[in-house]
Amino acid sequence: MRHNATLSIIAAAALLTGCANMSDTQRHTATGAGIGALGGAAIGALTGGSAGTGAVVGAGVGALGGYIWSQHMEQQKRDMQAATQGSGVTVSQTADNQLKLDIPSDISFATGRADIEPNLRTVLDRFAQSLRANPGTEVRIIGHTDSTGSDAVNDPLSVARASSTRNYLTDRGVDPARIQVAGRGSHEPIASNATAEGRARNRRVEIYVGERQRG
Repeated sequence: MRHNATLSIIAAAALLTGCANMSDTQRHTATGAGIGALGGAAIGALTGGSAGTGAVVGAGVGALGGYIWSQHMEQQKRDMQAATQGSGVTVSQTADNQLKLDIPSDISFATGRADIEPNLRTVLDRFAQSLRANPGTEVRIIGHTDSTGSDAVNDPLSVARASSTRNYLTDRGVDPARIQVAGRGSHEPIASNATAEGRARNRRVEIYVGERQRG
């Protein structure tokens, strides 16, 4: 049994070390599988069961945890990168396999307002199209402000901006049940509020898109 356990743990560890030769997409999935396999093997050995079986089950659990980065997600990323080129919007893949759109204030909302600016409408039109083509994804929209003004003003303003973005998308055919909104006010800055440049960076909307593993 110890021999089988050792082999199983070595195999699971190989999933992790082998990540060095993988793409980012493959690496995220394999890391989850490898961590799950190590945990499963250990559980199997400690409980007197088959460590090999534990490793296989653990690998499955690790791969299923959280979000996955599928071909659909990769295509969405490429589409949005093309749609936002030169706009100042940053499109990226997060460490937990979500697609993130970071939308700066200079194309999104006027100071103290939650009305969507014309430059952002073009981006959201394309984004709504990609969401309709991928109905299995989840969307989170988070609004942020700079530190100018009080929390009594900034907190509801950040929520209103996220809600305006959601409403724009739902008006273009995206199921509202897929979209969650939140506002962080000025509580999660990404730059110093001591400068005009820093405050401009902090006034932003972040959109996250995630696809979960389907059973």
